[in-house]
Amino acid sequence: MGHVRSNDEGWRVMGRRTAWWRTRAQGGRTPVAGAVRRVVVLAAVLCATAALTDRPAMADGSAGSYGYDKGDRVVDAATGAADAVDLKPGGTYRSSLSKGAKVYYGLDLDATSNAYVSVTAVPPAGTTVAATDGIKVSMQNSKGTGCTHRSATFGAGRSPHPVAAWAVREAGKALCKGSGKYYVFVERVDAADSSSDTWGLELTAVSEPSLAQAGSTDAPQDWDSASPEAVTGEVRRRAGGSGFAGAVAVGQGVWRDDIGPGRTLFYKVPVDWGQQLSVTAELGASDGGSGYVSRALDLALYNPVRASVDEAGLGYRGSERSVALEPLPPVEYRNRYSFVDHENGMRFAGSYYLVVHLDAQLADDFGQGPFPVTLRVRVAGTAHAGPGYAGRPEPGNIFDVTAQDRAAAATGSAGGSLGGGAGGGGDTGMKVLAVAGLGAGTVLLATLGVWTVSARRRDRHRTSTAAL
Repeated sequence: MGHVRSNDEGWRVMGRRTAWWRTRAQGGRTPVAGAVRRVVVLAAVLCATAALTDRPAMADGSAGSYGYDKGDRVVDAATGAADAVDLKPGGTYRSSLSKGAKVYYGLDLDATSNAYVSVTAVPPAGTTVAATDGIKVSMQNSKGTGCTHRSATFGAGRSPHPVAAWAVREAGKALCKGSGKYYVFVERVDAADSSSDTWGLELTAVSEPSLAQAGSTDAPQDWDSASPEAVTGEVRRRAGGSGFAGAVAVGQGVWRDDIGPGRTLFYKVPVDWGQQLSVTAELGASDGGSGYVSRALDLALYNPVRASVDEAGLGYRGSERSVALEPLPPVEYRNRYSFVDHENGMRFAGSYYLVVHLDAQLADDFGQGPFPVTLRVRVAGTAHAGPGYAGRPEPGNIFDVTAQDRAAAATGSAGGSLGGGAGGGGDTGMKVLAVAGLGAGTVLLATLGVWTVSARRRDRHRTSTAAL
């Protein structure tokens, strides 16, 4: 068989490849070459898709990583009230807080709406904190008179993780009546030997209108306060989100994820008016190691305005342990008149947030894990109509539970902006994408196979013709 020399590509075999070389020299592409390129690209896509489907489900809440709302507006904290940037009801904001700082944010309020501001503090990974470190949040009127204040700390585990505190202006209370300028005062509380790292902040502002018709101001007394039995049944895997905005929806059932020390996971449960929520968390047994961690797992419950409702924790020696939230009353408007925090917070319908943190100290005694964490969630009772507001809250859907919310709780969709919407978090979307990709890829691969066979036949025919 003879050879022909190419100036730029070396020797080429004559005969079967003559037609290919002629086409190449003329700047064209053969059907075989084009099909091969398509198969190679498709193979790469399918490999990547297979990697997604074969990859273990990993939670978004990696140590030191917090999923801020994509719609957050970045605002600077002011050291004095006169320079405070205004927060708008319905908005979400991102800011920062240095060690020992005391800062202000503004609010313009009407005379009749309740206003809630929640502040989530996000310390960086690896920072050193004391048990008493945290934030204090208060609401003040224009004269500096305090309306309310709340605080949040990292607790005995001394494990840095997102914590949230809130303040409220209740329009009917004597100290903060009337419309005008109000201020949110945020104070960072630090021990002397704590790290000087700057913390991130996420702030949310919510307004709740007054009732169209005034009702009783007594807290309900006739609800079942006995500790309910933990939910049993099929355990379903549900990877948690990395922040309030990306909290992954769960409903009644048994939900599991595997997380490592220092991680924090966010879930949300739709709870309607008249429904009663109960939650138990279990930390599975360790594969090895020994020791004792006094606050190995922390389970916190926040209501739809990200106000703290209840918190529970458990010690750990390597064997399976569980802890439950206090018995909670059914969601009713009148719960706000209770003097007990975990009853007072169950005052709205909407998404209730479950925040699970695994203490970073587990790594010292029991290794990096991951450790199985199981949530047993019960939503009991029949939903009923709301109290009848005189207007719309901001954001508008924050106190609603819709059919979409219930569907998300069944399928594991993530949250979005404050009050709902699509967003990141969880593995459901990736699974759907992977399945769709594999299905489409299979069809395309079969099609390309037909193209390739046809192209080869045409190529052989052209080669034979050229040889003649």
